[in-house]
Amino acid sequence: MNFPDFNRSILKEISTPEWEKRNLTVLVKRDDLIHDEISGNKWRKLVYNIEQAQLKRNDTILTFGGAFSNHLVATACAAKLNGLKAIGIVRGEELTAESNATLQRCKDYGMELVFVSRELYHLRNDRQWWEELHLDYPNSLIIPEGGANFYGVLGCQEIWKELPKDTDRIFVAQGTTTTSCGILLGAPKSCFIHAVPVLKGFDAEAEMKQLLYSYFLDEELLTEFFSKLKIEQDYHFGGYGKYTPELLNYITEKYRQFGLKLDPVYTGKAFSAMEDLIQKLDLRNEKIIFIHTGGIQGSKGIEEKEGIELYE
Repeated sequence: MNFPDFNRSILKEISTPEWEKRNLTVLVKRDDLIHDEISGNKWRKLVYNIEQAQLKRNDTILTFGGAFSNHLVATACAAKLNGLKAIGIVRGEELTAESNATLQRCKDYGMELVFVSRELYHLRNDRQWWEELHLDYPNSLIIPEGGANFYGVLGCQEIWKELPKDTDRIFVAQGTTTTSCGILLGAPKSCFIHAVPVLKGFDAEAEMKQLLYSYFLDEELLTEFFSKLKIEQDYHFGGYGKYTPELLNYITEKYRQFGLKLDPVYTGKAFSAMEDLIQKLDLRNEKIIFIHTGGIQGSKGIEEKEGIELYE
């Protein structure tokens, strides 16, 4: 298997005069540096899925995503690196591979794109549809949208091998909940997790529980895990893929201040949550880690649409 180089994911310390007064150590886990294309949590969610495909002698990876899906691009690239075919089921029958840079990138990596209606795409987790897809694409391994399965959680759980055990608090953006589930499962008892959903009106707790049931956890164990988790619902900036001029300005400001490329879909929202909650919770004398889950590829379309440069 063509393994990712997780050694590229360094811990970078950042600081402000206010944080120094509070005796806060703030570290950024730079998963965005793991790979130029398969950055952030994407490799972590794919690594064991790719391994499973090879062990089962599948020759194809099939997965799902929207028009600007980082996951689709990452899967297309990872499959090519490991000699596998890739098929992407894309939401939106009106789209083509030339509709945007994300889909074009998938095509460039050799992914076969199948565009379906939004009604059909809504069945992306339906096992009956999966059986039909297996008939159409035999010898394929199906990976849920965003890599949200047992192997995706397992890969994200292993991030703790690279984090200090005396970490007091983690902040992480939340989409499919796969990354936050893995971090929650691996966290020491003394560490508190702040998950920041980027979807509006998203029942993150129910989604996490459904995914964690694949670990055969009962309600008592889940209650214990969830006691060290806070889902921060107020930082979605309008919902998935939504953003405000203030958020875009904030991302540019943080790039100038810390040299971090945050994106408007995931990490920019989570980082703003961290800064805000440090003040609101009056945090002091702690070691805090921000998980940079990547996603910069998704910024390109927004820059083009708005006619701006976020990282100037």
